[in-house]
This record gives sequence, C-alpha cells and structure tokens, in this order.
Amino acid sequence: MPATLLPFLLFAMVASITPGPTNILILSNSARFGLLAVVPSVLGACGGAALLVLAVGTGLGESLLTLPGVHLAMTSAGLLWLTWLAWKIYSSPASDLHANGDSRRLGLFGAAGLQVVNPKTWMMALAVISVFTTAHHDRNTEVAWLALAFFLVALPCMACWALLGAGSARWLRSPVAISRMNKILAVILLISAWSSLLA
Repeated sequence: MPATLLPFLLFAMVASITPGPTNILILSNSARFGLLAVVPSVLGACGGAALLVLAVGTGLGESLLTLPGVHLAMTSAGLLWLTWLAWKIYSSPASDLHANGDSRRLGLFGAAGLQVVNPKTWMMALAVISVFTTAHHDRNTEVAWLALAFFLVALPCMACWALLGAGSARWLRSPVAISRMNKILAVILLISAWSSLLA
C-alpha cells in the first residue's frame, strides 16, 4: 500500500464528486430512469476511471498519448460526443422522464467509454501517477492499489449524484418542470465538457 494513500484518497474524492460530464449524465439519467437504472452507469464510470489510472500508471496510456494526433483526436471525439448528448438532453420531450428502454441511457459500457474520451479523466489519471506514485521498485503493484482505491472512493461519490437525480424526480411532476430540468442539465453538461479546453 503506498505511503501517500491518505492524500490520494482525498484527491480521489474531490476528483470524483466535483461536477463534470460523467456526474451530470449520471444525475440526468437517474432523474429520468430511476436509481436502479443507473447502477450499471455508476459501475462503468468508476471502473473506466480506475482502468484509466491503471493504464496510465503501467505506461500504456502515456505511450498512447505520445502518438501524433491521438490526444487531439480523443479530445475532439469526446467533446463532440458530449455536445451531442447535451443536445439530446436539451431537446428531449418532457414525457420521457420515466420512459422505458430509451436508447439515450448511459449504460455500463457507455459510461466506461465516456471516461476514455473525457479529457478531465485523463488529466486526473496523469496527476495520480505523477503525484502519488513513488520510486518504489514494484511500481505496477502500487499503481494497482491506487486504481483499486480510486474505484472504491469513486463509487459512493457517483452514487451521491445518482441519489440527487433520483430525489429530484419527486419535484418534477409537470412537463414544464421536466423540460426545464433537461435544459439546465444540458447547459451544465456542455459547459463542463468544453471547460476542459481551458484547463
């Protein structure tokens, strides 16, 4: 277990619970489809972020980012996808709040994939490896512990966003309120996605 575990846990909590594209989508999906429907999304998002920490820490992610144009392509794809998702939420009919089988649910693999194209998650993973790993001879084991710890910290943080979304559904009784929520969340998602360019 790395000696920097306590500072890392605090970092992981802040990185996981602060508003970002994934958290906003978890909140939106939870409000629209219910708490149980977003459990796969929460697991996928937390698992995807932890696997990204593992990939960067073992050198795979850093090698990928050194290839010409890969970082720009991943950032562009992520921003375009998040912009499209924001538009779908913004233009979503109010009657879809509790619709079943809607293809716009984030899902396990969608949430995990979002972490791969989310610039904020890459910056977080690079920060974890550069700040919280030591010159220990068994670096891969240390990175594996950090990835596992990040997953375990991220789970309750993402669950808070899911609970917030599920709880907000009680106040969304009218089509006007539902439509207003969709538009507000879409704008927040758009801002959180594009603000990564300024970081």
